[in-house]
Amino acid sequence: MCGIFGYVGNIDKSIASRCSEAIRHRGPDGDGLVVFDGATLAHRRLSIIDLSDNASQPMSYANERYWITYNGEIYNFHELRNELIGYGFYFKSKSDTEVILAAYEMWGEGCQERFNGMWAFAIWDTLAKTLFLSRDRFGKKPLFYRFCLNNEFAFCSEMKGLFPLMPQVRANHKIVSDISGYMIYESTESCAIEGIIRFPAGSCGLFYQGKLSIKRWWNTLDNLITPPSKYEDQVEQFRELFFDACKLRMRSDVPIGTALSGGLDSSATFSCMATLGRENITNFSSSWQHAFVASFPGSPLDEVEYAKEVARGYGVTPVIVEVDPLAEINALNKYMYLQEDPYITSPIPFMQLYRAVKNAGISVTLDGHGADELFGGYSFDIIHALYDCSFNDLKSKEVIETFYEMHGSSSQLIPSISRSRLMFKWQTKKIARNLAFWHKKQESFRLDSLNAKLFESTHCSVLPTLLRNYDRYSMSNGVEIRMPFMDHRIVAFAFSIPWTSKVRGGYSKAIIRDALREIIPEKIAHRKEKIGFNSPVVEWMKGPLKPFLLDTISDRDFKESTLINPIEVRKVILDAISNKNTNFQNATLAWMKLTPYLWEKAMLKKVNYL
Repeated sequence: MCGIFGYVGNIDKSIASRCSEAIRHRGPDGDGLVVFDGATLAHRRLSIIDLSDNASQPMSYANERYWITYNGEIYNFHELRNELIGYGFYFKSKSDTEVILAAYEMWGEGCQERFNGMWAFAIWDTLAKTLFLSRDRFGKKPLFYRFCLNNEFAFCSEMKGLFPLMPQVRANHKIVSDISGYMIYESTESCAIEGIIRFPAGSCGLFYQGKLSIKRWWNTLDNLITPPSKYEDQVEQFRELFFDACKLRMRSDVPIGTALSGGLDSSATFSCMATLGRENITNFSSSWQHAFVASFPGSPLDEVEYAKEVARGYGVTPVIVEVDPLAEINALNKYMYLQEDPYITSPIPFMQLYRAVKNAGISVTLDGHGADELFGGYSFDIIHALYDCSFNDLKSKEVIETFYEMHGSSSQLIPSISRSRLMFKWQTKKIARNLAFWHKKQESFRLDSLNAKLFESTHCSVLPTLLRNYDRYSMSNGVEIRMPFMDHRIVAFAFSIPWTSKVRGGYSKAIIRDALREIIPEKIAHRKEKIGFNSPVVEWMKGPLKPFLLDTISDRDFKESTLINPIEVRKVILDAISNKNTNFQNATLAWMKLTPYLWEKAMLKKVNYL
């Protein structure tokens, strides 16, 4: 896991070094920069596999014909390495990087289909003078590019690494100012900075003689499987897939841990790691007993007790990270600069958590990201199962009860609406208005309505945004996140099973609960309430962050910002602070409306970000 930069054309070495320096946080363990005839590659290294200098990058292969700069992990590299040795290939290192180079020489762009992992890499062919770019199936690892003068080309892991090449860094107003679109643009090529383009997930490209040709090499819908017809057999198949996904992701030459929330997904991941850790398995880290829990003391959003119960069950004492927004408020500019993109909530809790992980000497975590989007962990997705119920009252009532019970004591997270009203809303007006659309979508996607909605959340909106954010939160602190639920075999499986395997018996994500019930504490497996990693924004805005907010809306720069309507934003901030009826939605909206200005201050004016 690292940071990469490259340039095809002629670039001053000092400028290339500045570009690489801008992403040094991604690779604190080493750096490299190589200049070729017609290209420059740079690398910032976070050492995970093969800690020796043999694994340093940029790395060459085939008598220095091919050179790579690579960010990510190929989890099945041991198997691929052995296969390639059988074909006569040799290896000087024990790294997955060298396996990618050999695989590219052997199979060309077909090597991507053999990789189980997350990546963004570039391979420069010194003979053909071509640059091959590749990004993993779901865009877990970032890749940006821009065209420069004279048809020259630059790419980087983060947008800020391209800033030294730009005459002026300007906001893309359509992205930054439109807070309603914060969860949907990550799956497009549009970026928050003008003149920078996002390389698409599941795609590869070839840059040659001033032109970039991009092709999509992965489509989840083309890789669906035929699952067992019986639910019990589906449960067993998922269990086998998940254990194998965790086993592959526990391969590491450094200690690993997990961000444990106490919810189902992180508990499943931790419990699986613990179960595997007790077995005598080679090729993965024996030091897995590290769990980190974000705590919001006194808040209904605090899940510490659930997380402690999971950890105690396996004899692990978790590290509790008490999130203090006031202690970090002076670092907000820096955090937003590192995050790069505007988002609906403050980066403080996430940055604090992964900094604590790094401070404990852990550079790799296995986290539960992806399960909600794949298996129905959000109420706003679950409710779409009503389309699949047609007008079956029993099934419809079960979906609605599941919807409500997911919120439990944290009902402040959803608007108040009665069950009968919700039933009416979804089975009459909305169904009548959208039925044709959803049936068309269902037919074209070969998915039922719930799975069609989950597909959208996974590939187009929620998950791409979260993957981007967690990449920044972790890599800003020199930590790599691995995600067993995002194993491509599990993703294909998730969209091959029917909605009834996900919403079942009054539970969301039913197949996960049933598959891992033997290793997860019963209290967690039967827990219906869904909280998630949310900060207590109401309490913060009315309490510790109140002085900061009042000072901010009084700033001269705030009043002159062109990315917001200062009068409107000031009004909603004051109302969120003073109104006794402020709820989670009101406070979140107020923060979102302020975000474009905070982003502008951090990214464009770079105030106190170093």
